Amino acid sequence: MNYPFYTTSSCQYYPSWDENHLRMKEGKPVHTLLKYFISFLVALCIALLFLSRWMGDLFANVRKRHPWADPKIVKQLIDAKLYELLGERTAADNEKVPKKKKEKPAKVEDKSIVVSAPEQPSEEEINPFSIFPKPEENFKVHTEVFFSDGSVLRCCNTKELLEKHLKVTGGKVLTRFPPEPNGYLHIGHAKAMFVDFGLAKERGGSCYLRYDDTNPEAEKKEYIDHIEEIVKWMGWEPFKITYTSDYFQDLYELAVELIRRGHAYVDHQTPDEIKEYREKKMNSPWRDRPIAESLKLFEDMRRGLIEEGKATLRMRQDMQSDNFNMYDLIAYRIKFTPHPHAGDKWCIYPSYDYAHCIVDSLENVTHSLCTLEFETRRASYYWLLHALGLYQPYVWEYSRLNISNTVMSKRKLNRLVTEKWVDGWDDPRLMTLAGLRRRGLTCTAINAFVRGIGITRSDCSLIRVDRLEYHVREELNKTASRTMVVLHPLKVVITNLEAGTTMDLDARKWPDAQADDDSAFYKVPFSNVVYIEQSDFRMKDSKDYYGLAPGKSVLLRYAFPIKCTDVILADDKETVLEIRAEYDPSKKTKPKGVLHWVAEPSPGVDLLKVEVRLFEKLFLSENPAELDDWLADLNPQSKLVIPNAYAVPTLRNATVGDSFQFERLGYFVVDKDSSPDKLVFNRTVTLRDSYGKGAK
Repeated sequence: MNYPFYTTSSCQYYPSWDENHLRMKEGKPVHTLLKYFISFLVALCIALLFLSRWMGDLFANVRKRHPWADPKIVKQLIDAKLYELLGERTAADNEKVPKKKKEKPAKVEDKSIVVSAPEQPSEEEINPFSIFPKPEENFKVHTEVFFSDGSVLRCCNTKELLEKHLKVTGGKVLTRFPPEPNGYLHIGHAKAMFVDFGLAKERGGSCYLRYDDTNPEAEKKEYIDHIEEIVKWMGWEPFKITYTSDYFQDLYELAVELIRRGHAYVDHQTPDEIKEYREKKMNSPWRDRPIAESLKLFEDMRRGLIEEGKATLRMRQDMQSDNFNMYDLIAYRIKFTPHPHAGDKWCIYPSYDYAHCIVDSLENVTHSLCTLEFETRRASYYWLLHALGLYQPYVWEYSRLNISNTVMSKRKLNRLVTEKWVDGWDDPRLMTLAGLRRRGLTCTAINAFVRGIGITRSDCSLIRVDRLEYHVREELNKTASRTMVVLHPLKVVITNLEAGTTMDLDARKWPDAQADDDSAFYKVPFSNVVYIEQSDFRMKDSKDYYGLAPGKSVLLRYAFPIKCTDVILADDKETVLEIRAEYDPSKKTKPKGVLHWVAEPSPGVDLLKVEVRLFEKLFLSENPAELDDWLADLNPQSKLVIPNAYAVPTLRNATVGDSFQFERLGYFVVDKDSSPDKLVFNRTVTLRDSYGKGAK
């Protein structure tokens, strides 16, 4: 197979180009400079006899000096130079050198205090975006596409294309966040936003919010509205909101040009036939049809003269390639479906593989960033832009965000929602951003979590959900005011306090509340009838138990010590109905256990009853996506509703979205299902196990 425009000297790259190498500003080829540089470092390493120890540093040094260099080429050059200097590796080279035991020096008394210097964070930890090159450097080869006939496409921009691009952008960084509006965004999209918007922000550039709306059957205005709203909630402000469908006319005209250049053809194979031929690396029977014929048929497709499924436009790539994403990908297909944004103007729609890279180029995107599953599409991305003579953005892939005990595939999420395994796209058990927000997570906690895991290319790790919860607790500990709620009330009657007597006590909203700051306290009523958690009482005491038991004292938080004097049991002689206790108004008793509680307010006023929803992991397995029957792994205890918990009166004024720490229970947020008659709280996350294990 012959690709006449894919020779090693097919482009005049900036500032000059020879048949094998891209020249730098001083006129030296990149690979030649790499060879000189690597030769020097390798020789130095050998001379110092630290080869095995410093090989990693050698590779890192080369990558730092030449960030655009292909890592595979760098590795090959290093290996070649080592072979040239040392010859074949022998068995002796693999033997580990035994470590010599160091002699212990004589002990010398040193009364000075030695303070070890803290480990300095790496440049990437300080600034995760430092790995990306500048827009004006986008004339260097950083990707090579190898074809089955031996030709190679070295991807970069010509001087003219780069200068034209820089003139339009002013040298600014331009990125894009391109979700498909076919569902609600999940926490994986939070990472994509952090990368796309974050890079633009760090470099003083801008980021598009672009809807990748090439599939009219799956897209809804509901999803479009949600995406725009959730992007802003996450703290990002798009430079401009665009749609791939805004460029349908441009994309069509470029498809016509692609046919004219001999790089696309109209195909009549069925989807099954295309799949079979691709698996066998066989050309379509219509691959070599005349250009004029494909132009006529493509026009008929546009005019609606060909039935849906009877024709597609395919790119004429390389059916013998080692990369299956070069097997003549589909560029256009027929769909007699109105488009939610473009209306009924079109009955042919571009594919992702065709439209994505072209719109990146038309919008002058400088850095096209996506997850690693798109890495094999990089060859097709550059092939198409080169075939059309368009500006080529810098492409880089990063690892997906995989979190334990959940699924993030849109297909699986859609099934959970449509089959009603969960209560909608914003169910607090889901890792959708709408669900996390409803659960009480903040955008700052989510972004801190994403920044903490980094934007590396390591794609094999499963991040435990505990790590996300850590960042949530870190923030809510500082921002959520304290209050008291009893989930499973047990009545305690204080016999030495007169009925009808109510005392208003001061309770702290914050652990470090200053005594002279009235705003840091709230009033909590204390009367002769209080309620504690059922789990905070036992009939038999033990050494490791700090709750209430017959004859034992505990401290009621912000109030007084009480001592259990009697227990009222039900007819079964096991169920505790009521506890009788005496309180110590002098507070001389110093019990170890501290309990939260809620008291009956003034006579004639009912206790504030609230609904509390406790959420656990949605799936039992850490990685349910790997299971064949993943729905069978759903956790039946993932949601527990407590309809009548007791709360302190000050919570009556809470509004949707307000977050609190229910002391000893966790962090909670007011849910949108709340009504004037009853508040509903969702548990955001539990507390650290600060009250010990068991039923303390």
